[in-house]
Amino acid sequence: MNDGKKKPVAKMDGSRRLLLGATSVLGGISAVGATAPFIVGMRPSCKTQAEGGPIKVEIKDILPGRLGVHVWRLKPIWILRRNNEMLENVRAATSELGDPKSAKSMQPAYCKNETRSIKPDVFVAVGLCTHLGCSPRPNQGDGFLCACHGSRFDFAGRSFKGSPAPLNLIIPPHHYADDNTIVIGEDPPA
Repeated sequence: MNDGKKKPVAKMDGSRRLLLGATSVLGGISAVGATAPFIVGMRPSCKTQAEGGPIKVEIKDILPGRLGVHVWRLKPIWILRRNNEMLENVRAATSELGDPKSAKSMQPAYCKNETRSIKPDVFVAVGLCTHLGCSPRPNQGDGFLCACHGSRFDFAGRSFKGSPAPLNLIIPPHHYADDNTIVIGEDPPA
């Protein structure tokens, strides 16, 4: 029974207040710790990001005669800054090539030319051999050599006659955002 009198409220002493505060802080930390994996789990994985959209690549630091390698859709992308000697080799080697005009090969229409590029001095290609997918390497100044089965390519990624590679290297869709930036994985804006 209630006789109408209020019961006195017990005041908290300092140790109880400290215990309540510490418990609240630890509870908050636990809540954040429990939800963090779920929040991080909502981000796309590295594999998904790599398989995704276009990438931007700065080319100002790639010197003439040098090859830069980047990754797009889990594939190596070569960006070769061709020097004058390399360009001369591209123009001179046509009689030794299996598909010199790149009629059977995969490249965007804007790269279906002698140098298989938008700008003659910058070559962009998927760095995988069209025979069995190994990654060729630069070969003593005359192009690229695939060490797996001996396929040879010139500095425009065109396969030499007698190579196991049936097609030229693939040229991915790309365009220039500015003089020093290539967007790989996206055709030029209309």
